[in-house]
Amino acid sequence: MAALEAQVQEALQVIRPAIQMDGGDIQLVGVVGGRATVRLFGTCESCPISPVTLKGGVERILKERVPGIVEVVAID
Repeated sequence: MAALEAQVQEALQVIRPAIQMDGGDIQLVGVVGGRATVRLFGTCESCPISPVTLKGGVERILKERVPGIVEVVAID
């Protein structure tokens, strides 16, 4: 499991600069059963399109880069 989390962390480092350019940030909370749980910060917390960014961007990239990831969800 630690190896999978490390792969997700590495992929998030690729995504993070784009999110930070818009005043937000993303943090991995954990990975359980192929589901990566993240926490959004900054402008991402109140952005009305953050669910689109999460599913259409973050989830898509993580699925492409990390075999075994099937879903990405955000928590408060």
